[in-house]
Amino acid sequence: MTTRRSFLLGVGCRVSGVGCLALAGGSYAAGAFREARRQAESRLYGQGTVIGSRAGALEYAVAGDGPPLMMIHGTGGGFDQGLLFAAALRRRGFRIVAPSRFGYLGSAFPDDSSPAYQADTLVDLMDHLGIDRLPVMGGSAGALIAAEFALRHPDRCSHLGLLVPAGNLTNRDPVAFTALQRLAVDAVLGSDVWFWSLARLAPRQMIRTLLATDPALLDQVPEAERQRAITFLNQIFPITPKVNGLRNDGLHTGTRSLTPYEKIAVPTLILSCEDDLFGTAATARLMAGRITGSEITVYPSGGHFWLGHDVEIAERIAGFVRGTAPSPSAEDTP
Repeated sequence: MTTRRSFLLGVGCRVSGVGCLALAGGSYAAGAFREARRQAESRLYGQGTVIGSRAGALEYAVAGDGPPLMMIHGTGGGFDQGLLFAAALRRRGFRIVAPSRFGYLGSAFPDDSSPAYQADTLVDLMDHLGIDRLPVMGGSAGALIAAEFALRHPDRCSHLGLLVPAGNLTNRDPVAFTALQRLAVDAVLGSDVWFWSLARLAPRQMIRTLLATDPALLDQVPEAERQRAITFLNQIFPITPKVNGLRNDGLHTGTRSLTPYEKIAVPTLILSCEDDLFGTAATARLMAGRITGSEITVYPSGGHFWLGHDVEIAERIAGFVRGTAPSPSAEDTP
């Protein structure tokens, strides 16, 4: 994968840059890092609520007014990423329920960290909130949990949405790293300092590699979408309270999924982008082929966080959930 090799070379170049920054900036760089960490903690502080569940601590946030809709975040996220995924849906009259998955932020990391057990634990959250049934959307690695929820708890799931679904349905990891590339990515995702430094020295390279999106798209979309991209990247920081979740996602998205998608019986909408560097367009098509009656749209561009399509996708999901959108008989590729 040439993008990963380019990132590896870029990391090498930025390593020397970080070293020069540390030597030249000294206390300034250290102070800037501490301030960035303080701001990140301030952004998260008090926004989430932690309850007890069958798996231990479970963190979540709720935002908006209207009928409830659950949004399950992707890799590197937490409840804050779930809220960002669903920001345009909240503006369209939904009350967003956004949990932090196992190993992310304030949620526990139990011995059984499987997508199935994560899905079961979300029933506890719904019971706590007094919600009988709602649409469940999952983005990226969160799609694995959303699919399991629809399969295991169809009486609690009115609609299923799989957004840029990450997963291994062919016994071949769609995002394969060499050992050297894995070392480079682990260095970035294993250190708050490294991530913070590289996000500022090489943000476009980070968007390409960690967000699997061609940074050239940033020059082709409105300012609001560019800011959304930067927000996605910045929300991954700090890394430290997400390490277990990151490693767990790497395991479950890289290992062949045993979920029997053909048994999912709730109305299902699957959305992806053809140029997603994590290969979710192919995964989306495989899922659509297995889930009877599912609807699928694959956009020609947008990368892994549907850059340039946020409003359009929110409208599509809202129409799907409310029953006001036409149902295509085959794959709908704009």
